[in-house]
Amino acid sequence: MIRVDRRRFLQFAMLSAAGLSSVAMAGCGSDSASGELALRYGGWGDNIRQRNYTEALKQFSQAHPDILVQPEFAEYNAFQERMTTQIAAREVPDIFWIASPQVLTYHKSKLYRKLDDIPTLDLSAYAPQEVESFKIGGELNTMPFGVFVPVVRYNETFADQDGVTIPTEGPGWTWDALAQLLLDYSKNNAAKRKGLPYTPHGDLPFEAWLRQRGEQLWTEDGRLGWTVDGLASWLDWWEKLRQGGATLSISEQEGMDPDWELVGDKVLLNFGNSNHIIDEATMFPDYTFRLRPAPTAPGAASGHKFLYFPRMAIYRGIDDEKVEAAGRMINYNTNDIAMLRTVGMTMGAPVNPKIAQEVLPNANPNEKEMLAVVQSDRAVERKPRYEAPPGSSTWRTAMSRVCEGIALGRTNVTDGAKTLIDEINAGIERAQ
Repeated sequence: MIRVDRRRFLQFAMLSAAGLSSVAMAGCGSDSASGELALRYGGWGDNIRQRNYTEALKQFSQAHPDILVQPEFAEYNAFQERMTTQIAAREVPDIFWIASPQVLTYHKSKLYRKLDDIPTLDLSAYAPQEVESFKIGGELNTMPFGVFVPVVRYNETFADQDGVTIPTEGPGWTWDALAQLLLDYSKNNAAKRKGLPYTPHGDLPFEAWLRQRGEQLWTEDGRLGWTVDGLASWLDWWEKLRQGGATLSISEQEGMDPDWELVGDKVLLNFGNSNHIIDEATMFPDYTFRLRPAPTAPGAASGHKFLYFPRMAIYRGIDDEKVEAAGRMINYNTNDIAMLRTVGMTMGAPVNPKIAQEVLPNANPNEKEMLAVVQSDRAVERKPRYEAPPGSSTWRTAMSRVCEGIALGRTNVTDGAKTLIDEINAGIERAQ
């Protein structure tokens, strides 16, 4: 989910090393010399996020002098690698974020402590059906601390310059209509921009495509929820754009995971997650960006909209004396606007509906775009969404490889789709 540009790579490496140092220090004892309860707090992000969260955790400790929070941040992939080491050593942070591919893997490893018996975690702002949607394995053992949805983010400045109208959600906002718009735009705009980057491996837009067609990413019983035909239809849509010159080439975007800082002024729009506008719009302050929900297929299945939750958990092995303090920390993350004012909304819209309304008046234009599109999807009826099963953690890397192979002529859509599905199913089987 986190994309690393060149400029931040060394910063991430330094953060990873700093995070490992924090682990080493935390291993020396659970409490500080002054007798405070010490909570280890693990998460991921760039140097800006680390700085903001460190400040917010400091503010929490100032408000709760008996609790010292020790942050352990790293870059996204480094965080997962470090968690693997910590799990093996049973040195898991007391509170930790959960990378989406690992939600059910960590559940299978019994890392989560249940949350709904902790008196310091207030769930009163959430409707019963919302709390139910947070549960894993029928138990409230992780807590979302943000919400995002699949979106199209477009450059309104470019659209105005080139006389392009991006439809609002409705009958005209379909996948085929968008494809035609992008093909026409790429042929006719004076600046010779392309319609969008080549990113068919984007997970949330792909999931939106599947759910509209009656399929899903994962099933309730931990299996693959999509077919060769479902995947091939998505890849065919992208091939129409790529072959028609509406996407950047892999060489133009320097790989399958383009840095937005590199390509943002070369395209009209981009698929992604609603929270990405917060960081990525700031890279091009002279442009105005807007969001649209994912296009909708004619006759789309009912309840196809979905919410994606970044989650955090309390380690099952936490000392009993720390549980209520950890509950306060999670409550601060999810139910206190003070933290949001410090860390911002890079991890999505507030999961607490009251906080989402409370932050709206003072939100900046990019934040308002995000809040509006999330609220729109949050307000409609939705069928359940299930997390990735154990053994599937590398599926997005595998999909990227297959998509690259198609673009380079090494395989075709049908064979690529079959290869990917076979590989994912084999990983799930090995993990059973």
